[in-house]
Amino acid sequence: MLLSAVFMALVEIRRNAGRSLLTALGIVIGVAAVIATVTLGDSATKKVTSDVAALGNNMLMLSPGSMRRGPVASSATPLTMADVAALEREIAGLAAVAPTASRTELVVFGSKNHSAQVTGSTNDFLAVRGWKMARGRAFSETEVAGASSSCILGSTTAAELFGKGNPLDATIRVGKTSCTVIGVTVSKGKSTFGQDQDDFVLVPLATFQRRIAGNKDVGMVMMSVDGRRSTASVVRQVQALMRERRHVQPGAEDDFDVRDMKEIATALSSVTTTLTALLGGVAAVSLLVGGVGIMNIMLVAVTERTREIGIRLAVGARSVELLTHFLIEAAVLSLCGGTVGIVLGLGGSYVATRLSGLPFAFSPVVVLVAFGFSVTVGLVFGFLPARRAARLVPTEALRHE
Repeated sequence: MLLSAVFMALVEIRRNAGRSLLTALGIVIGVAAVIATVTLGDSATKKVTSDVAALGNNMLMLSPGSMRRGPVASSATPLTMADVAALEREIAGLAAVAPTASRTELVVFGSKNHSAQVTGSTNDFLAVRGWKMARGRAFSETEVAGASSSCILGSTTAAELFGKGNPLDATIRVGKTSCTVIGVTVSKGKSTFGQDQDDFVLVPLATFQRRIAGNKDVGMVMMSVDGRRSTASVVRQVQALMRERRHVQPGAEDDFDVRDMKEIATALSSVTTTLTALLGGVAAVSLLVGGVGIMNIMLVAVTERTREIGIRLAVGARSVELLTHFLIEAAVLSLCGGTVGIVLGLGGSYVATRLSGLPFAFSPVVVLVAFGFSVTVGLVFGFLPARRAARLVPTEALRHE
């Protein structure tokens, strides 16, 4: 009986193809909108998470000044190499500690010049930030300790100065200081905040302090936490140590800031997830609108086929059979609309992610939920017309014009 009812529903849908198409269009739009919205939201969340992870391996960043006090950060007492040594000596769970100092300088090679971020640090900077070498090598211990004139370029800086040429062993001018290129890092692309991560020049910290900055200040300390340790625990240790070393009185606000990149990633992911849920809910309203459309069309169909229903009842058709027939007809319309909506939603979101540079985050759960919801909407909104058809009195239905 069920197969017969499905066949009859398909025949009826085909007989009124135009009306059926318009009826299913609401479901198509609703399902496509839900899937596209949620998929793009998940893609954005995945992009944020991967970009923050690309900033460093379980990275903590220690800087002078409190982020909560904004402008006063620049007037806070700078960090020193003694602070760095204390961190390495007293904080358990740190895999690498990279003191850094940075400023923007003009970098020149031949007739080409480019403004880039110049950072002074050690090889631990490469480890903390997860940089890999595309060409050349990292600094030797002698180069780091002896303030050598060696430097490592980011891929963007190398391309700006050398194009497709080989930059290794070339001498460039960084500000007023000459240095020899010993390596180029693998490209990471832009960060979540739109900053080009590959536009930099890395020199030994001692070189930066003596030849570029003219002081021994440390602008920031980047730390990589051992994967077996809790970053929250390490943050508390760092805060306690720095409060002691910087003589912060009990109850007073810190004059330094420790940022955990995992917390930043969680906060950003929470924002994108919330927006995705909100937009997905708005898109789901169109599914309800599509359901109302199905109900209206099915009511019209019952009215148009009242005489047919009366004949079927007169020759022995049961009310439950008529109820099942009209429910199946509504479900088939929803099912067809849901299938087309899934194809359009996934196809549209895939194209959108390719154009926007986001990773395509396919979620089978979202597809199944959207599909199941579309069929449920068809059944729920098709029930009233189906019940009306099943309750018709045969004699009255036969007299219907």
